[in-house]
Amino acid sequence: MEKLSDRFINKSIESFILGLEIYNKPTINYRIEGFSFFICNAWELMLKAKMINDGKSIYYSDKQDRTLSLKDVINKVYPNQTQPLRINIEKIITLRNTSTHFITEDYETIYAPLFQSNVLSFGEQLYRFHSRDITKSIPQNFLTLSANMEPLTNEQIKLKYTPEIAQRLIFQKNDIETTENLFPSENFSIPIRHNLYQVKSKANADFTFTIDKNGENSVQPITRYKDPAETHKFSYENLVKEIERRLKKGKIKLSYETTSGIKNVFTRYTLNLFINFYDMKNNKKFAFKHIIGNTENYSYSQQAAEFIVQEIKNDPKNIIAKLKKQNKKR
Repeated sequence: MEKLSDRFINKSIESFILGLEIYNKPTINYRIEGFSFFICNAWELMLKAKMINDGKSIYYSDKQDRTLSLKDVINKVYPNQTQPLRINIEKIITLRNTSTHFITEDYETIYAPLFQSNVLSFGEQLYRFHSRDITKSIPQNFLTLSANMEPLTNEQIKLKYTPEIAQRLIFQKNDIETTENLFPSENFSIPIRHNLYQVKSKANADFTFTIDKNGENSVQPITRYKDPAETHKFSYENLVKEIERRLKKGKIKLSYETTSGIKNVFTRYTLNLFINFYDMKNNKKFAFKHIIGNTENYSYSQQAAEFIVQEIKNDPKNIIAKLKKQNKKR
């Protein structure tokens, strides 16, 4: 009799292949939604099979008739919240859960690098946990996604879409870009891009250009207004990670007292203290409000990260206590 875990693995592989087939068919307009649904289902089944084989329950402790969600399973199998693979899957889960009614063809340029990384990671983890080679079920060349990579600038997005869809698209685009910078790993994304490099030797150049409006292939420096959607790219979560990264890099030892003892990490709680005390959401240097339908989301600038890090650096042992005290007086 087939084991439950083996049934999960077989269904997982089938869901994985369905996702690839939908994504790589040019006649299907539902590519992004379909892929995100089936790839999430594939991960959920594959990781639950691992938990079963490890003798762990896949059910909620208080609801024995309901199995764990993919997010809960990831938390158990990949407990490290900064693991690029885990972050990759979480971004795709968010796409599946919250963006289905707002997805446009331009989401592909944002998520294709994440999708490609996810596909390769799935094969690696399937073999790691279950010794199953995905290329026995689908040829290796089908693991390369056929992506339409013609990215739009923020200005083009605003011209092409309604304000609500444009704001959502820009917000997610910026969030993924900053996450990629925070976690530069192929387990998070595999970029598909063309880079231009200026070289001194003409013999080593693929083509030439001149900074001259009269040149044959001219490139002109452009001075333009900086759109807050471009300068304020950090989501709330990524701002926390960026500040923590800067503190570690600068060897700045934050310290504050809590009910459970002395803490040394920068968290959402400590970020809220700064945001509230300095009214950062109403300061255009630090925050930009995205209005999407009836909801409001904020993204934050590099200046916000720099300002907070500098404030901590000035008084790392007392700054949090001072902010707590001052916020209580308000």
